[in-house]
This record gives sequence, structure tokens and C-alpha cells, in this order.
Amino acid sequence: MHPDVRDAAVVAYPDARLGEKVCAYLVTEPGASLTVETIKDYLVRQRDIAIQKAPERVVVVDKFPTTASGKIQKFLLRQQAALVSG
Repeated sequence: MHPDVRDAAVVAYPDARLGEKVCAYLVTEPGASLTVETIKDYLVRQRDIAIQKAPERVVVVDKFPTTASGKIQKFLLRQQAALVSG
């Protein structure tokens, strides 16, 4: 994981041309300033992720929506990503 990222969740959002694209929700370290380009560069160059699998969108959040047992509610993140794209 990128040193400025404390936690991450990745979801798909609808895309008219490709069907779906990747959105990364990040909880960052205090004072961190990350962009899509920074994350893509890190994933491709440092982690050997294929460029087409890197996120097209990065959203920085304070915390993730979770269940009572602490699991991330990805369906809520997918809904939010779809609203922004739609």
C-alpha cells in the first residue's frame, strides 16, 4: 500500500463505453495529498499493476461506512460512485 494511505477500498462504477471503471476510496495519513496520477504511478511502477486495472477515480474519505462487525459496506461506496458518474 502507498505510504500515505492508511486504508483503501476499491469499487466499480458504471461507464457508458467500458461498462465499468475502477474507483478507489482512500483513508489517508494526516496531511497527505494524493491524486489519481500519484496513485496510478505508484501502482504501475511500484506494485506492477496493469495500467488498465488502476483506478480512474480516487476519493479521499475520513472513514468508510461499516457494519456493526466492522466490515466495509462496499455497496454504499458503489452507490456513491455511481451517483457521481451518472
